[in-house]
Amino acid sequence: MTMSMTRPDEGLPSAWQRLFGTSHPVVLVTGSTAPRVGQSVLRHFAQLGCHVVAHGHRTTDRVPEIVQQLEAEGRQVLAVSGPVESETAVRAWIDQIVARFGRLDICVNSAAIWQPQRLEAVSAQDVQRYLEVNVLGSFLVAQKAGLQMVSQPHGGVIINIGDWSTVRPYPDHAAYFPSKGAVEAMTRSLAVEFAERNPKVRVNAILPGPVLFADDVTAEQRQATADACLLRRTGSPEHIALAAEFFVRNDFVTGVCLPVDGGRSIYAAEPLHTRYRTG
Repeated sequence: MTMSMTRPDEGLPSAWQRLFGTSHPVVLVTGSTAPRVGQSVLRHFAQLGCHVVAHGHRTTDRVPEIVQQLEAEGRQVLAVSGPVESETAVRAWIDQIVARFGRLDICVNSAAIWQPQRLEAVSAQDVQRYLEVNVLGSFLVAQKAGLQMVSQPHGGVIINIGDWSTVRPYPDHAAYFPSKGAVEAMTRSLAVEFAERNPKVRVNAILPGPVLFADDVTAEQRQATADACLLRRTGSPEHIALAAEFFVRNDFVTGVCLPVDGGRSIYAAEPLHTRYRTG
């Protein structure tokens, strides 16, 4: 069976109709109530005309600021909360989303934890916590969202968020990197699982490079990070949002783990005096 292809000049309304049978696909982005990468992805899809679901870890009576902002712009927004590693909580979100919108078309797994920690200080509990949130949490959200998509005629798209540096690890994150490396294997496995059930369900992953810095990172550290990238600059959360849009709109891509890292994963920066040595 031949499917219609994405065209560079295709407008968004017709693209959404072709892919999902609606002009307003429903997008869930975990970890999107905090001002991090997930929030940029959420805002990007809202600007593309999607109905969006913002997720935060903690339950609170206060409406998240991003929800207020998007609603003020006339967007359809639902807020959900709870730990991604809780099967009960994740199942409840999916029920809420379907009750509100009748569907779930796109799921972006952006919720994650990380913290620098010396190897000598890493405990079994630390490793377990990373696996619970970054692996089990991503799996449960993808599993529940994907099974909902399987039941839909137009399927859906799942996008996991990994990390470019699983191929070039740096110190003080020995408990974190195994959890993010598992996301890549999970992505390929779930791509197979869901396509066997409904070939219109696709699963991919984005592996971000340096696109967002902590507030305490100095200007010198930022410049050093930029110099270590092949493109000699750092990125932004919007680069991740654009990659997510690509995965949604190109319906012939699944099981792919895409570095969005300015070439950092293929480039080992060296001092200038050794860069061109031949022997």
